[in-house]
Amino acid sequence: MKLPRAVLRQCRYRTPRHGLTFTPVSSLLRGPICPLRQNSKRASSWWSWGDRSYATVAAGELQFGQPVHETHPHVLKAGEITPGITAQEYFDRRAKLALSLPDNAVAVLAAADLKYRSGAVFFPFRQESNFLYLTGFSEPEAMAVIQKTGANLGDYAFHLFCRPKDPRAEQWSGPWSGLQAAQDVFNADVAGDINKVDTLLPPLIKGASKMYTDIELSKGGYPTAFANLIRQADKSAGTQALQPMVNQLRAIKSPAEIANMRKAGQASGRAITEAMRREWRTEKDLAAFLDYQFIVNGCDGPAYVPVVAGAPRGGMIHYVQNSATLREDDFVLVDAGGEYGTYVTDITRTWPMSKRFSPAQRDLYEAVLKVQRASVSLCRESSGLTLDRIHRITEDGLRDYLKQLGFDMSGNALDVLFPHHVGHYVGLDVHDVPGYGRHWPLRSGHCVTVEPGIYVPDDERWPEHFRGINIRIEDSVCVDDDSPFILTTEAVKEVDDIEALRD
Repeated sequence: MKLPRAVLRQCRYRTPRHGLTFTPVSSLLRGPICPLRQNSKRASSWWSWGDRSYATVAAGELQFGQPVHETHPHVLKAGEITPGITAQEYFDRRAKLALSLPDNAVAVLAAADLKYRSGAVFFPFRQESNFLYLTGFSEPEAMAVIQKTGANLGDYAFHLFCRPKDPRAEQWSGPWSGLQAAQDVFNADVAGDINKVDTLLPPLIKGASKMYTDIELSKGGYPTAFANLIRQADKSAGTQALQPMVNQLRAIKSPAEIANMRKAGQASGRAITEAMRREWRTEKDLAAFLDYQFIVNGCDGPAYVPVVAGAPRGGMIHYVQNSATLREDDFVLVDAGGEYGTYVTDITRTWPMSKRFSPAQRDLYEAVLKVQRASVSLCRESSGLTLDRIHRITEDGLRDYLKQLGFDMSGNALDVLFPHHVGHYVGLDVHDVPGYGRHWPLRSGHCVTVEPGIYVPDDERWPEHFRGINIRIEDSVCVDDDSPFILTTEAVKEVDDIEALRD
């Protein structure tokens, strides 16, 4: 198995399997380091490893398109490409993908585009999740190619096409990592100029047995930037979807991924619990507070637009206008979570704006909470259950409790009162591994949400004292062998605990 080269900021490790020592490059020099172009005239100041050359420069001169350890030691530890995720882990992910490909096949991925809100006003950039998972590279205008070169784990070549350094453009947009960093930081075997990909890509895929890609051939009726390249590749290799193969890797989280999700869950749970202590005039005020608290508690920001819904808006599953006033008798439903190191958490809590639950609110809330606890307890590999099976068990539990509370559960009653699935996978995306079915048995390392809810319309079909009450209780949970690992325990959910916060 080949290993990542000694690179700009990454630790290599001594392992029994490989018997090699990997030392931080910076420890071999007296000062910080920065990659220089090969064949530079400053040969006297070089330090080299293999075909890589480095020179001592001031730390302030290090400029990359995303944080690295030398520039952001408060964000990244030595050896990490993104928070918590090392260069070795990214290498291993690519190796596992390559091993799953047929002989002489290639995988081709495109980075996300920078998206614009209006005119020249752009949204914060978010990398396409599969591209991020396999490269750690967080810039637009990039393409990655993973070539299978042999039958063993680690037999692959990694090509990364990105923007070359351009001081004039970077004066406006901020720094870009450039081609040498693509190799020295992100461990590409070969780096290329994305502006020349139309000539650089075809030779890589010529003669490939198959090409796996999810690059869109058209969007809005127009060809995408890479559409012609993909069509050209089709002449020599059949094209198949890459997503299902990456899903098999992404679905099982590594310890490092789970640690990031736990940090996101911990910070987000604390933010929601703190919100419960306070009085709120409007949904907007509460939403803004949560966004701020996610960041000050350690998250990079919110994972998604939150739902902050006073009655009766809590019955709208993805209500995100967050623009109404909150009344003292409102029962507010908050679905919100933060992101840490590109991994997200997903939490929902419901609580009264008054200091106490009304009797009807308490009865219905306790029913949902009991079912939620029972469903969470099933999130273990030893249960042998699927998310779909847990959903059916959740439905049975809700139906029984609602009957006890006087609901007529005939006909489509449960579909009206509980219109969504009990859970979904969570990870790099809020709804993670798209297309990965809920019919797979849960395995250790799966991370899911468990979110039963009851949404009672204000009509005569339902008991009068429950009308207009909307409740959802959601935690993010990591599946372990014999017990669930709840990632969001800091968000309180017991009635007595919530009322104590409201005093």
